[in-house]
Amino acid sequence: MISQFFVLSQRGDNIVFRDYRGEVPKGSAEIFFRKVKFWKEDGQEEAPPVFNVDGVNYFHVKVVGLLFVATTRVNVSPSLVLELLQRIARVIKDYLGILNEDSLRKNFVLVYELLDEVIDFGYVQTTSTELLKSYVFNEPIVVDAGRLQPLNPAAIFMQGTKRMPGTAVTKSVVANEPGGRKREEIFVDIIEKISVTFSSSGYILTSEIDGTIQMKSYLTGNPEIRLALNEDLSIGRGNGRSAYDYRSSFGSGAVILDDCNFHESVRLDNFDLDRTLTLVPPDGEFPVMNYRLTQEFKPPFRINALIEVAGALKAEVILKISAEFPSSITANTISVQMPLPKYTARATYELEPGAIGQTTDFKEANKRLEWGLKKIVGGSEHTLRAKLTFSQELHGNITKEAGPVSMTFTIPMYNASRLQVKYLQIAKKSNTYNPYRWVRYVTQANSYVARI
Repeated sequence: MISQFFVLSQRGDNIVFRDYRGEVPKGSAEIFFRKVKFWKEDGQEEAPPVFNVDGVNYFHVKVVGLLFVATTRVNVSPSLVLELLQRIARVIKDYLGILNEDSLRKNFVLVYELLDEVIDFGYVQTTSTELLKSYVFNEPIVVDAGRLQPLNPAAIFMQGTKRMPGTAVTKSVVANEPGGRKREEIFVDIIEKISVTFSSSGYILTSEIDGTIQMKSYLTGNPEIRLALNEDLSIGRGNGRSAYDYRSSFGSGAVILDDCNFHESVRLDNFDLDRTLTLVPPDGEFPVMNYRLTQEFKPPFRINALIEVAGALKAEVILKISAEFPSSITANTISVQMPLPKYTARATYELEPGAIGQTTDFKEANKRLEWGLKKIVGGSEHTLRAKLTFSQELHGNITKEAGPVSMTFTIPMYNASRLQVKYLQIAKKSNTYNPYRWVRYVTQANSYVARI
């Protein structure tokens, strides 16, 4: 049961506000923003997604720089409310095409109409874009996408203003193209989030992939679609095959998923036979299939980290990143972070000769080294040396005071699980009907950590 819903900009401006039950003070948006902005508890940089202030529960998710917030006084499931906020963001994005401050302000009438249909007196009614079409009749005012950062299928789970290049779909599902025509096309994104933990000697301790096949359809008449996956795809470990049974020396054997689930529109009549999914896609963006994989896979990056004492008040850090994917693929928006000893006073950096598009920083407030790389081409290596100066002499093991190294990245057109869409077949309405089909792959870091 939700008392209020509101959307704030990064500056704290209240863009959308809806009070469903009148149980929470009107100034809750200001209270929330001040709490999030000045969150210092336990030295954390960001407020957790759920917290309580004066008996009011605040839930929030970040989507392309906007804060989607719900409040309530009752004890509700946090995961339910966070999922609801993500779905509200997705529904609004389906209707507006682009989700940002400008599009929300220009379409506030449509947004309020959507919110009143999604939630009634604090109770959720539906978050289906297709069902909402029957009740919402306002046309969106289309915002020019040329100069804007679009929301993509994966951005709903990302923090701040980070975005994935190459996966943006910025059209409304209800608005027509200029001239009244609608471009027939369908987008399928295979999005994988990788979690890997390396030991201090470089061995993989834990590895996991959380993947989703995301679809967004702009097809009129909702034709039936057949989506074919790898024929050697196996679900679960109870198939008599080892998790590490590669069929060739190149490691291109069977894809073995631990488990998966499917959207309610998916029919699995032929899935066991030939690994094809049959569905009539609903309007808007939706996950066709979610899957998880914990078998051994080749991580896209290797991280080597070393910290050595160089004197009574000095130490040296060496970070090396190796890209272990084909040279035809380029990773971008790479960020490497490493907590340093709390008595670090200064850090000076030395990049490799000819380094382009790299940034370094020392966050003195929380004693953290930051290294940013605009892009990394497959097969390349990059090294950073940092000389640390301490405010007091070392007492104990410096490796226990520093690290671990964490890394975030985005790799378009690459997936570590080797799950593939073999073909995308659309039921023909006529001989001339041939919609555009877009299938794309994106891999990003979820928790990519190397111990020192």
